[in-house]
Amino acid sequence: MSRIIIPASKSQTIRALLIATAANGTSVIRNPLFSEDTKSCMSACEAFGAKLAVSDDGASLTVDSSGVKDGPREISCDCRNSGTTLYLATGLAAALGKKVRFSGDEQLTARPIAPLLKSLEDLGASVDEHSMPFTIAGGLSGGVTSIECPTSQYLSSLLLACPLAKGDSIIEVPLLFEQPYVDITLAWLAKQGIEASNFDYKRFEIPGGQEYFPFDERIGGDFSSASFFFVLAAITGREITVGGLDRYDPQGDKGILSILQSMGADVEWVSPSEVCVKGQSLHGGEFDLNGMPDTLPVLSVAACFAEGETKLLNVPQAKIKETDRIAVMQENLSRLGADIRALDDGLIINGGSPLHGGTVSGYRDHRVIMALEIAKQAIKGDVEIDSVKEVNITFPTFHALLEEALR
Repeated sequence: MSRIIIPASKSQTIRALLIATAANGTSVIRNPLFSEDTKSCMSACEAFGAKLAVSDDGASLTVDSSGVKDGPREISCDCRNSGTTLYLATGLAAALGKKVRFSGDEQLTARPIAPLLKSLEDLGASVDEHSMPFTIAGGLSGGVTSIECPTSQYLSSLLLACPLAKGDSIIEVPLLFEQPYVDITLAWLAKQGIEASNFDYKRFEIPGGQEYFPFDERIGGDFSSASFFFVLAAITGREITVGGLDRYDPQGDKGILSILQSMGADVEWVSPSEVCVKGQSLHGGEFDLNGMPDTLPVLSVAACFAEGETKLLNVPQAKIKETDRIAVMQENLSRLGADIRALDDGLIINGGSPLHGGTVSGYRDHRVIMALEIAKQAIKGDVEIDSVKEVNITFPTFHALLEEALR
């Protein structure tokens, strides 16, 4: 049996950084994640006028936002590859009354943002373009907007921004994918004492004139990162205990444990912060991944080692991540011998037949690369994967922890 400690949540760290930047004072973020994505967010916060300091042991991050209000009014913000930073910081920029030029790398520039920008315009912001790169200026006056959210980050951006608007805001949401990520945002608002009325995720009413306050919070482990090790145990027959988690965290990717258990893996929480997964004979099933789209790549790997048919469905938003993850996983796993078919909203895998070695491409997508690295551990034959350094975007210690888990 092996035991590893998973790094902190990217989603939680970025929300903490942005709320700390909007608060007037000094906040302490304990156990933050330091990855390329969170460093992009840290750079954005500094551009807004916050002062960040990492403790000598790297265990905490202090954010002094006392200079943000009177800080620079015109800002350039390169979000590089971080979609979470881009979407959430865009709303914050408008709410703080900054004029911000947002840009990013080639992958980020291709991701859609027009619906969010249109809603921010409805609420009082001005925007020069509705695609990347763009400049947004505020502040927000409040009002009514309607937005379809194939990515939950549109709604999270508005939820973080609207409390700072001058007037009240109403957000109508006719479509919402990835609800658990909205729950993460709502949990932060609740901890901050922010008033926000939620009408079954279809309508939100948020009074304006509210404010964020400095805080001292610890970030729990990332279930998205942990998912790779859950699957590693499931397909190799190993017993791996993953620590550093919070069993009660609203992160949607926690649901992968229930899926693996229904496929036949042995899953046991040994404490509120540790879960043990032991591989057994797996069988297929039909699973709705709408609330946990980041698990699609690694669950498609698990399905290859399960007897029978597995359907991974209702996750069309996987097509608009760093890559079209539906197409990319179909292509790569087919190269390794999998019987796998792509749908508009997911994948169908007929598992149980041995995979073989081959050359695959991560397409610079960190979650695709990590999923293929996990598949590699259960395949006889060499598997060559390109662009492996891209795991640093969210999980710079991935390969070290993989070695530890395989001991």
